[in-house]
Amino acid sequence: MARGGHVHIVGIEGEADQDIVRFPHTWANWAQIDRMVAALRSEGGNELVIAGGVRRPDLWKLRPDAGFFRSLPQIAGLLVGGDDSVLSRVVRFFEAKGLTVRGAHEVAPDLLAQPGPLGAVALTPQSRIDAELGFSVRAALGPLDAGQAVAVVHGRVLAIEGAEGTDAMLERVAALRRATDAARVAGVLAKGPKPGQELRVDMPVIGPRTVETAAAAGLAGVAVEAGAVLVLGREEAVRAADARQFAIEGLAGSLSGKASTVFLAHRVGRLMSRHHPNERDRVDVQTGLAAIERLAPFQTGSAVVVARSYILALAADETALAMLDRVRALRQWGMRGRRRRGVLVCRAEEPGDPAVIQQMCEHAARQGLAGLAVAGPADALAPYEDASRVADMHGLFLVACHTGNEG
Repeated sequence: MARGGHVHIVGIEGEADQDIVRFPHTWANWAQIDRMVAALRSEGGNELVIAGGVRRPDLWKLRPDAGFFRSLPQIAGLLVGGDDSVLSRVVRFFEAKGLTVRGAHEVAPDLLAQPGPLGAVALTPQSRIDAELGFSVRAALGPLDAGQAVAVVHGRVLAIEGAEGTDAMLERVAALRRATDAARVAGVLAKGPKPGQELRVDMPVIGPRTVETAAAAGLAGVAVEAGAVLVLGREEAVRAADARQFAIEGLAGSLSGKASTVFLAHRVGRLMSRHHPNERDRVDVQTGLAAIERLAPFQTGSAVVVARSYILALAADETALAMLDRVRALRQWGMRGRRRRGVLVCRAEEPGDPAVIQQMCEHAARQGLAGLAVAGPADALAPYEDASRVADMHGLFLVACHTGNEG
């Protein structure tokens, strides 16, 4: 508007901030598709910017209009898959309505993080090494639609963002550091887009809350991919960072490097339970196996939970049991219900404790997963033979995938 343009805001009821009333606006319910499109067209708009995050809508509060029912098949298809696939379909949905979808960074390029420190504090040499490791982990997971943010301290990956979001991941980092009495400020949050991420509607964002949460977790800075991350509330974020001697720095995207080489060669998975995985479960298993393989070179990611090909959670510096305890809250749209969905996939490098393996089966069942898959050398898989009885008792499938180092 300051540049002489005209803007009309369509605010989603229950999602958009009330502050939009300062500008030309229309309120619309989630299911009022015709109302949304008509409001934009009546104002002469043919370009659309989708801004902000959303929560899972309360289905009882939907007030669908005719446009919702006409678009029902497409809307149903929007809710399946990971962030990238869902948001790409959202873009195509609105483009089919005759609107051109623009990214926030296209209409407000000054929001982008540029190379170099944003404030008075720069990353230390060690922090830059940690940032490079974080960027490499992101690159390894990018093809699997996961790992937008990674927390690294002195070369150790503490946490990898799954479906929980950056703030929740940082709260987990704070708890992990308290548990290990790590009082010294060190490490970084490395954040940037995944390869192929739909940046028009899902460009990564940091702001004052990111600074506060990362600093509270004992980290020394945030390293973002320059030109690919939005900085909201920049002045406030920089003030908060400088007051804490905390670094915010944009780094060249070339630091993200190439995806790591997959070095584990899978044999045919062996079913160890009475219950069989269905086709969707098998796809989830393959996605999970790819994730733990890609993370193995970084000595992290020994366990992952995948549902409908979407990575819900990754275990970095936490146990598989701890990761499972937080999975139910991460269920995505369309994944809730009585039917078991999703798998726990683990990497076993040495024989595990049978009691812990039994607990993993119990936790997986409690979280509504359909089964488990474990990959590793033959001797590491041996203890899982006894777990088949527990898996059967809980209605889970259990698959063992023998791996080797050749090839």
